[in-house]
Amino acid sequence: MTASVSTSTETARESAFAHALLAPDQPVPEAVRRAQRFAVYRNNVVVGLIDALAATYPAIQALVGETFFRAAAREFVLAHPPRSAVLIEWGGAFPDWIATFPPAAGVAYLGDVARLEWAWNRAYNAAEAVPIPIDALAALPSESLGATAIALHPSVAIVPAGFPIVSLWAQATGRVEGTRLDLGQPEIALIARPEAAVEVRAIDPGTATFLQSLAAGAPIETAAMAAGGDEALLAERLAGLFQHGLAIALRPPA
Repeated sequence: MTASVSTSTETARESAFAHALLAPDQPVPEAVRRAQRFAVYRNNVVVGLIDALAATYPAIQALVGETFFRAAAREFVLAHPPRSAVLIEWGGAFPDWIATFPPAAGVAYLGDVARLEWAWNRAYNAAEAVPIPIDALAALPSESLGATAIALHPSVAIVPAGFPIVSLWAQATGRVEGTRLDLGQPEIALIARPEAAVEVRAIDPGTATFLQSLAAGAPIETAAMAAGGDEALLAERLAGLFQHGLAIALRPPA
């Protein structure tokens, strides 16, 4: 009985300590005697999480400036503290949060660019998989080709947007030289890491629909019908799919 009470008390202390770390408006826990040292530790934790968020969203920081980003990130950290010690799984709520952050209301594309960056982060940490060559299609009987499903690489993600997010991201991260962009020109981002590096490119709506259908488990024929276009366009989309290493397995009909 004593051991159970002791464990419960210790758990309560740990919970209070963890909560106080990311609640600067809360008093220092009674169990912590050196308040000044605790305050320093609490600030270091917050700064560390801000740094982690900046590493995940470098384009957002570049677009709004470091001072604004770190002030906003602090607000996010306090509102959405990590629930796990694995930080690569933390930060996914930031795109929706920054999209509705009142001080950033004048930069309407931030949420969409942040969604691209989160997809980049997930692709970077996705499981490894070996792409298959397009020759694998040729080995299938022609009568079963349309009913065959294609498993996509686990890193594949598609991010639609109402802004040129691929161009904005590429400029903000220094991958291309900055030029004046037409913010009214939407782009759909395809993110994947078939090899060592994460790749980001803009794709057309039909290709996006085709890939999304395949990702949902649809066979080639169904995905092609959803995406629209003729046989030549389907051949082009299939060629691009294999060329960029997005296919990892074929699933012929049973």
